[in-house]
Amino acid sequence: MEILANLPYIIITRSIENNIQFQREEEHEITLSSQQVCTSFDSFLLDEVLDISYRFFSKDMGFLYLHTTKGMHAYAVKTSPKPFIEKFKSIK
Repeated sequence: MEILANLPYIIITRSIENNIQFQREEEHEITLSSQQVCTSFDSFLLDEVLDISYRFFSKDMGFLYLHTTKGMHAYAVKTSPKPFIEKFKSIK
């Protein structure tokens, strides 16, 4: 399975200890191959992915939306997903 494109995304975990809020970011990767789109926790066949869109809500962060037959999945991204989306649309 050849990787055609990948995109880093983050998962933000917040916790409170001794009345102090902490924020931890974990970096993961969305991978596009000729057969599927994979994240650290989910995997979708290309036939299950209906569309991919994104929206930045600040200068530094936005959401990539994966519209699938199993529902819509959002991933926090810090880099532009435009090349990833263009590659997806070229093979879809």
